[in-house]
Amino acid sequence: MSDNAPVLPDRPKRKTGLIVGIAIAVVAVVVAAILIIPRLGGSGAGADGDASSAAGEYAGKTVTIGVADASQAYWKTYIALAKKELGVTVKLVNFSDYSQPNPALSQKQVDLNQFQHILYLANYNVTNDDDLQPIGATAIYPLPLYSTKYSDVKDIPEGAKVAIPNDAINQARGLLVLQSAGLVELKNGGTAFSSVKDIDSAKVEITALDASQTAGALQSGSVDAAIVNKNYATDAGLNPKDAIAQDDPESDSAAPYVNVFAARKADKDNDLYLKLAAIYHDKTVEEGVQEANAGTAVFRETTAAELQKALAKVEQDAVDAGVK
Repeated sequence: MSDNAPVLPDRPKRKTGLIVGIAIAVVAVVVAAILIIPRLGGSGAGADGDASSAAGEYAGKTVTIGVADASQAYWKTYIALAKKELGVTVKLVNFSDYSQPNPALSQKQVDLNQFQHILYLANYNVTNDDDLQPIGATAIYPLPLYSTKYSDVKDIPEGAKVAIPNDAINQARGLLVLQSAGLVELKNGGTAFSSVKDIDSAKVEITALDASQTAGALQSGSVDAAIVNKNYATDAGLNPKDAIAQDDPESDSAAPYVNVFAARKADKDNDLYLKLAAIYHDKTVEEGVQEANAGTAVFRETTAAELQKALAKVEQDAVDAGVK
């Protein structure tokens, strides 16, 4: 206080002290609230700060993702999280069959796609001289064999008609499922690139159809059993628990069947795309995925570099097998 400052009466002086004390208390409460509030929205102030920073960096951007199951509720959760955490608008482009999303990605009609496993991507790249890359893992799903007529694979009679997908990779995987179920025998035990031409002997008659048609053939009664991919089984209302045979998603041989987010090679290190792939493993999204797939998803969080290494190996295997 300066020497020329007026001397205040005792009572006002005490009152001023009270007001200052109250003001300090209020400030303390406000500061405490500011420090506490961020923790209420997430795992900590630092985490929220990171999210806000990321949202600021990517705010206003739109990313299109090609999928084959856009109607699933978990995508709504995913889209909301991308907006909240990154400030990004995600638009889904739904494709009716598996032959469409990769060309669309290559031709820049979409920014990413998420519908395929590594083996399918490797086959596409080799046969189309392309170089799309996996940037994030999602999950492995068993490939099931369904029947509306038989509850046990052992009950399927000689000469019964069984539908399998006709694309190279799902056909090979389907044949391996049938072999493990005792319905066919493949040359040299079969490989990830086997086709109907590699059947040495068969108890059943094999019909190869587009992957989108096997469920319909089963439900129409035109076949006695069918290999039905996850997305199409879900759309057809088939319960994975009703499958009469399937492969083992936990086995080492299942590694090439890890489903992935794919990007163009030029975007394989794109930070935003990597973050979008990671959002798939948010607890709320994974819960939705499990709900949509009757709990059959076996989640994987393999790094982009490891996925790309795996892709390169499978591509070489495809070349060695004469795939082109």
